[in-house]
Amino acid sequence: MSGEGAVAGPVPSRRQVYEDRQRRRSLIIAAASTGAVAAAVMILIPRAPGWDRVQASFFNWDVFASTFPGLLGAFMTDVAIFAWCAPAIAVLGLLVALARDARSPALFPLRILGAAHTDIFRGVPVILTVYLIGFGIPGLGLPRPWNSPYIWGSLALTLTYSAYVAEIFRSGIESVHESQRAAAQSLGLSDRDSMRFVILPQAIRRVIPAQMNMLIALQKDVALLSFIGPVEIFRQAGVYKSLMANFTPYVGAAIIFLCITIPATRYTDHLLARQNRERS
Repeated sequence: MSGEGAVAGPVPSRRQVYEDRQRRRSLIIAAASTGAVAAAVMILIPRAPGWDRVQASFFNWDVFASTFPGLLGAFMTDVAIFAWCAPAIAVLGLLVALARDARSPALFPLRILGAAHTDIFRGVPVILTVYLIGFGIPGLGLPRPWNSPYIWGSLALTLTYSAYVAEIFRSGIESVHESQRAAAQSLGLSDRDSMRFVILPQAIRRVIPAQMNMLIALQKDVALLSFIGPVEIFRQAGVYKSLMANFTPYVGAAIIFLCITIPATRYTDHLLARQNRERS
């Protein structure tokens, strides 16, 4: 008599059964609480005394539909400024971090300059830096195109954000155990090669989630350049608001920013979770 009997799968342990039950219970509670909050918002907010005025001023569909294409066009200016600022910030931030990590006595002036850079540009609010550089340098009477607010506004963002990026890089460099340097030197690598081939690859990998957060913040702060002239999405929304006496264009601008920043934030969380799993 031939034939194969059914092979029973592994019997789950008590702990696995308990964890599955707790997971299902947590999901049910989370779904119920989320539904209750959403229902409360949908019921209570429209009952507020001034909801009709707020809806007409901030959530006017006709205004939204007519201004949204123009806002998208203006947002391309934000994207362009971000595209040329982000690489410059990464390069300058890494150079400042390396300057602050220099251990040779002959390079002590570089350490001082690096420390001064991070102290100054982390201490001054970014909007104030944008004003000082964006209005101050063109005020010297430079010829075109060197008086462009795009150039000096981008420089202000680069100097400010590179200070924060440099500190993140430096924290990543310092997180690499000193034994890694010693091992590299025992293999005959110079300090420069040890940093290039041993320390930096590990440090950069560790700080990627934090640097992603800085990119998200930079994408939003590009709107600050509107205060010195560039017609990007925030200024364009202000133009539409003045023309139509309605705040809906600001809501449209916020939606565009959210469409970019929320996926980037979720991706950052994914990278951080994966990094934590690898460490554990």
